[in-house]
Amino acid sequence: MKTTLIRNATLVVEYAGKKFLVDPYLADKGVYPPFPSLLRQDQMNPLVDLPTALENIINADAVIVTHLHADHFDDRAIEVLPKTVPIFVQNEEDASEVRKSGFQHVEILNEDSHFGDIQLIKTKGEHGRGEILKLMGEVCGVVFKHPDEKTLYVAGDTVWYDAVQAEIEAHQPEIIIVNGGDNQFTQSGSLVMGKDDIYQVSQAAPNAIVISVHMEAINHWTLSREELRSFLAERGISSNVFVPEDGESYEF
Repeated sequence: MKTTLIRNATLVVEYAGKKFLVDPYLADKGVYPPFPSLLRQDQMNPLVDLPTALENIINADAVIVTHLHADHFDDRAIEVLPKTVPIFVQNEEDASEVRKSGFQHVEILNEDSHFGDIQLIKTKGEHGRGEILKLMGEVCGVVFKHPDEKTLYVAGDTVWYDAVQAEIEAHQPEIIIVNGGDNQFTQSGSLVMGKDDIYQVSQAAPNAIVISVHMEAINHWTLSREELRSFLAERGISSNVFVPEDGESYEF
């Protein structure tokens, strides 16, 4: 298995001989307006360039879109991805929207989806806490399983809560990718994991490698890589919680 952070939540996952593109957010730097926030209202999204050429990213066997927010499946992705590539989405509503964009092979993730001999398991998530959940809508994550690979859990846009713990207990993942950055709208609270959430993940899976992505790429982030790394060092868990730069890969 090889995982590569592209930018934000966009990942390339090479797993059991297949290449998956997760949550493609592919626009050039500064194309989109800022999200509503107390932070960086003078900065256009994405805040940073892609770390590699677009053709290196979109050459995938399948695409997984955990939800249709613009920083996970954007207009540029719709434009450049081959319309014949298989795309996995979380529900029929998202499938309908993706099909309207011209994609011909759209499949809804469930608890026992497959791509070839790779099992793909839809997992639960909550994109924030409290009233903001009504605005943010449904999200999911996905677990990858194959007899020849370590189990990988891509948690998606979720905070730490009891269902995340239940997914860890059920699947015993050896690699967990979480969306950190503690992104927030105005007075909304955390929309994705902050440092305490990430700590809880590490404690729930003490033998797993945890990778925090979704950092410093869109204007409403509040947790920097530097702050998270300092926190991890203080807690003594830097050896099993990784904070990659854009373009950085890990092989397991």
